[in-house]
Amino acid sequence: MGKRREPRKVIRVAVRIFGTDSSGQIFSEQVFTLNVSRQGVELSGVQAQPNLDEIVGLTYGVTKAHFRVKWVGQRGSAMAGRMGLLNLSPEKSLWDFPLPPPGFDESVRDARDRRASSRVKCTNSVEVYPTGEPAPIRTRTSDLSVGGCFLEMPTPLAKGRQIRIALWVKEFKLWANGEVVTSTPGFGIGVKFTEMTEQDRNQLKQFLESLVRLRT
Repeated sequence: MGKRREPRKVIRVAVRIFGTDSSGQIFSEQVFTLNVSRQGVELSGVQAQPNLDEIVGLTYGVTKAHFRVKWVGQRGSAMAGRMGLLNLSPEKSLWDFPLPPPGFDESVRDARDRRASSRVKCTNSVEVYPTGEPAPIRTRTSDLSVGGCFLEMPTPLAKGRQIRIALWVKEFKLWANGEVVTSTPGFGIGVKFTEMTEQDRNQLKQFLESLVRLRT
């Protein structure tokens, strides 16, 4: 799961989704939108459990589009029955109601303005060890800097939670202590690194600089 790229319209309309679930069974069910943007949609009332990155179809009225599954609320959790989808053809008109103009969510913009270091979009495997819990949460980054990262997590940890992070950078496993500074249900957590060895920080900095060079 990643962060919202643009503002979304909060609206409840009936849609139908169809595809193949994680057990290989075909599903088709009527559900409802919670919010919609040109890039994606969040749904409620979903019974199916497709795999992440699975392609599903969505119909609204007589129009149809294909979406990629970005996150699925776990059964028994507060997010049960909810799903986030990424529109694979955002240039095509699907909805019959106006959507907010392109741009970033103000909440995301404000968080970025407060960052002490710029972040680079990248996907790295991460193990999160919340304080007091022995078992790690396995997830991935959607962006990363020497000062923190955003971790995809459909059911996020609470703001202010102290965590220990194991971050895979190429073949190296870097460690850091961190604090959850933002928590967005259905998307994930923004983490500020509070402690990291100088060696690990230098390796992380070199990795980020190499990504920037590749993209310029």
